[in-house]
Amino acid sequence: MIDHRRLLARWRRVDPVLRDLLLGLLFLASAFVPALRNHGTELGGLPTRPFDAPAIGVLLLETLPLAVRRRWPVLCLALVSLGFALDQLRGYHSAAGTALAVALVSAGAYLDRRRRTTALLFSAAYVLLAVVLFRFGSEPVVEFGTFYLLLVFAWGIGAWLRSTRVAEADRRRRVAEDALAAERTRIARELHDVVTHHVTAMVVQAEAARYLTAAPDRLDGTLTAITDTGRRAITDLRHLLDLLNPDHGPETRTPSPGGLLALVEHARQAGQPVEFTEEGTPAESAGSADLVAYRVVQEALTNALKHARGSRTSVEVHHGEREIAVAVSTAGSGSTSPGGSGRGLAGLRERVGVLGGDFSAGRDGAGFTVCARIPTGNPS
Repeated sequence: MIDHRRLLARWRRVDPVLRDLLLGLLFLASAFVPALRNHGTELGGLPTRPFDAPAIGVLLLETLPLAVRRRWPVLCLALVSLGFALDQLRGYHSAAGTALAVALVSAGAYLDRRRRTTALLFSAAYVLLAVVLFRFGSEPVVEFGTFYLLLVFAWGIGAWLRSTRVAEADRRRRVAEDALAAERTRIARELHDVVTHHVTAMVVQAEAARYLTAAPDRLDGTLTAITDTGRRAITDLRHLLDLLNPDHGPETRTPSPGGLLALVEHARQAGQPVEFTEEGTPAESAGSADLVAYRVVQEALTNALKHARGSRTSVEVHHGEREIAVAVSTAGSGSTSPGGSGRGLAGLRERVGVLGGDFSAGRDGAGFTVCARIPTGNPS
């Protein structure tokens, strides 16, 4: 059984010059088909003349230039037009004259520069041909005008094809730019989540180590925590870089090993008193909800370390059948550091919104609360 799609794919891989050369040869062959001998293009009313030796050259000039109709459309149009003019002036009136319409469509479709100049020069050449044919032939003037309108229509078809191709190229370019921008945003968001959390914890732990020089046991524990945090940061960054590698196979992004409990323990090691409550059973097909919930807790704990260091923090996570509810509250305002850019919370709001959930963050009395409702089962 013939696979038409495979044949079409192979045909498209053939060089365009060879494909168009075959088109020109078809027009050349049509001139010798007896059934088409009396149905060729006839302009001017000159008496039909049988093919002679010069006719072969005229037919070749009229058809073979179609091979370069995409690469050099102006040259193709000029040569085919010259062949058509000789065809009519000699009275051959061959079926190959239809190649002129193809050359006009190609010029309208593939010519990028000096389109108006080309159209004016072609029109002037046609007027000259019409004057000569009117002088020696018997065609009424109105027929020359009608034929010119047909030629204009052929050029218009090519111009429409060109505008359609340009519009499609612009659409694909915009889609590619939007996809690139979205990917850059995702990468920036992932880097923010990973780097900010770990680096903030390391800074807090390093600052605390200054005051533990008199307590070697506690200092050693703090330095160990800093080392562990750095190793986790390197592991997460390496995993993120693997995902960005084009040679890396498809992989579902998942939270870091240890999940939410590891985040809480990490914050506790950095000196943040955290109460953690997790209810329900995580859904087997939560899609991206687990990762988003992990990022919400991660960002909230990072902000607590940065802006309310030492204040009591509560993390509550509830796994439902259709959603994950997350609430992170920080009471009081212990020792604070300068405010951030807000990029993390904006990224969380976008993440949750993509999954069709709700996100809120703001002051609640004397503290700050981050809440998120994340539907499960969405693979986005």
